[in-house]
Amino acid sequence: MKRSPNIDAAEISRFNTQADRWWDRNGDCKALHDINPLRIDYIQQRSPLFEKQVLDVGCGGGILSEALARLGARVTGIDMGEGPIAAARAHAAISGLCIEYIQMAPEEIADIRLAGFDVVICMELLEHVPDPRSVIHACQTLAKPGGDIFFSTINRNPKSFLFAIIGAEMILRLLPMGSHTYHRLIKPEELTAWARQSSLNPVNQTGLHYNPFTRRYNLGGNLDVNYMMHCRKDGL
Repeated sequence: MKRSPNIDAAEISRFNTQADRWWDRNGDCKALHDINPLRIDYIQQRSPLFEKQVLDVGCGGGILSEALARLGARVTGIDMGEGPIAAARAHAAISGLCIEYIQMAPEEIADIRLAGFDVVICMELLEHVPDPRSVIHACQTLAKPGGDIFFSTINRNPKSFLFAIIGAEMILRLLPMGSHTYHRLIKPEELTAWARQSSLNPVNQTGLHYNPFTRRYNLGGNLDVNYMMHCRKDGL
């Protein structure tokens, strides 16, 4: 039986309209550019990337994928948006980086690249799909035994609503209006449970704190708004 696609057409359309602005460091994606070094450091410290086969799930225009490649990783980036993938390919060519970009859902690539990656990274995607558990399971399937999987998303509580939606979208305009839907935000305990249901072992979680006025960021124990989680797949 053919699997129903785990996508939200409205979300795909919205990201397609942003494709030509993905690499504008002062545009719609400026917050992603600002936090990218922090995300890379977190991943690199926990799973050195040199010559690793790495999958960037929901790669968008390639901001994270290019940083991974510059550390010596062999990177594949996947996204369901035609526009972001085109932007990612074009920018990689300009940058002289060899990155494989594929317009494909994680569940689809999991069917053909079973246990094909040392590291699987899924940043800022789970809150944009109808069934995040399906993506988590696909990430587990795609990782080699003993492989590392990294997730980042946004907590669901009054504070995150105030900071991530009211503040970031409506007041400071760090993100386009409608970037996030409150009921799709994910509590850390939910992500932990879903990871364990997919036979992943959560080994670390940390809050990601961003000051939009100074454009400074840091990691910490507070998971109230943005947070990252490192999981590991059982095996050698």
